[in-house]
Amino acid sequence: MESAPVKEESPAVKSKPEYFVRFNLSQRIEHVVLMVSFTMLSVTGLAQRFYTAAWAQWVITALGGIGYTRLVHRGFAVLFILSILYHVGYVTYLLFVRHAKPTMLPTFKDFRDVVASLRYSFGFTDRKPEFGRFDYRQKFEYLGIMFGSVIIIVSGFFLTYPVLVTQLFPGQFVAAAKEFHGNEAMLAVLTIVIWHLYDVIFKPGIFPADTSIFSGKISRERMIEEHHLEYAELVGEEADEVGEIGGVSGEVSGATSENSVSDSSGKALEKPSSNSSFG
Repeated sequence: MESAPVKEESPAVKSKPEYFVRFNLSQRIEHVVLMVSFTMLSVTGLAQRFYTAAWAQWVITALGGIGYTRLVHRGFAVLFILSILYHVGYVTYLLFVRHAKPTMLPTFKDFRDVVASLRYSFGFTDRKPEFGRFDYRQKFEYLGIMFGSVIIIVSGFFLTYPVLVTQLFPGQFVAAAKEFHGNEAMLAVLTIVIWHLYDVIFKPGIFPADTSIFSGKISRERMIEEHHLEYAELVGEEADEVGEIGGVSGEVSGATSENSVSDSSGKALEKPSSNSSFG
């Protein structure tokens, strides 16, 4: 979509955008691929691990037996690996070619935000911490996915090709890979069910679902509430001025983003930025 020149933006659109484009098409497709592959890997993998359970036997039977269950599992494993490799390549391109800011990497501010969140939750202060494009919880989950993917992929390779592995390493490596693979998979599933699904479905203000990862858009109200510092920078206002609108206050962070804004009609208006961010 063609960007509107900055000078031609009306004051109303510039100061009060209705929507921000938080995720581009590539990021939304990545999420769908990851969501589908992770779900199928979890179902087929846990069915093999807990094969004596009634539900696991039903899954294995529905897929045509243990042989086809393993085939489906490995097929989606390939899709999962390709999606991770694409993401790593995409992030590398953004960092070293587009010179994007690594907004998903933890900073000292994130550690301060953890303390501030605990103080707010226990009633020691009435001031919430303010976040940029991503908060410390999202960064933790993202890094967990990336590091966990390395463990899952390497251990899965060891289990798929045990004969080749034992030609290069002691046989104990295969047994260790089995434990790593199963335990990391359980940890990932529990993290998604307990943490991620709450955050995108059941969290107050989000229920019944956060659709921004599918539509790509996030409302102005949510930007002010959840990504206050990013909003302040994108609209070119001081955080204290935005706080008068959203009920919060703070300082503008150095993060910028290749986001867009939309007017009240829903038409996307590009918001130029000197730098881009990934994630």
